[in-house]
Amino acid sequence: MLDIGCGSGRTTLAAARSAAPGSALGVDLSAEMIEVARQAAQREGVPNARFVQADAQIHPFPEQAFDVAVSRTGATFFGDPVAAFTNIARAMCPEGRLVMLVWQPFDRNEYIVAITAALAAGRDFPRPSPYSPGPFSMADPARMRAVLTEAGFSTPNVASCTEPMYFGRDPQHAFQFMTGLARWMLDGLDDRRRARALEALRTSIQAHLTARGAAYGSAAWLVTTTRR
Repeated sequence: MLDIGCGSGRTTLAAARSAAPGSALGVDLSAEMIEVARQAAQREGVPNARFVQADAQIHPFPEQAFDVAVSRTGATFFGDPVAAFTNIARAMCPEGRLVMLVWQPFDRNEYIVAITAALAAGRDFPRPSPYSPGPFSMADPARMRAVLTEAGFSTPNVASCTEPMYFGRDPQHAFQFMTGLARWMLDGLDDRRRARALEALRTSIQAHLTARGAAYGSAAWLVTTTRR
């Protein structure tokens, strides 16, 4: 199993446990995240999970080495998505399965709408382009289908998933995580406007508190297809 854009490895580790006695390989551009994933695999005793710092768009994977490839919102940052998925298809067995979770459009994801509204502090932030590398680059199912079929996959099935996202176990942890996630939005603000933006975020978190943390709506596409 191949995990594309594995981050800190949680999906890879879960897949490795399910795949035993098979194995799972997680790849990510971030060397720091790969190290976190390796430490987690060692700490949790998952010897059949491996991690490699690599760009899945160009990495020389062995041909037909994987029967399944997965990605949890990590396959949307490719500079050339057709080239990237062509490379991934080459690494998969014929009829191998590709399963991905990718974000639906910006406006359908309450969590990022709320963070942006709070930290903008009255500024007009441009919406992320659906045609450039980034979290919403596969938000358009028609474009997604075109990319994957050109890359060598069958026409994918696309299902909508709408679930709450939970941030932090309490308001302070939620605040720390969300400001870390979007700290760049504070760039250029003076002290007064920065304080106002952070207070707006705290107010939003308080309004969304549940017993599991601050809950915001999210919307993603579950994409399933096979290599032709």
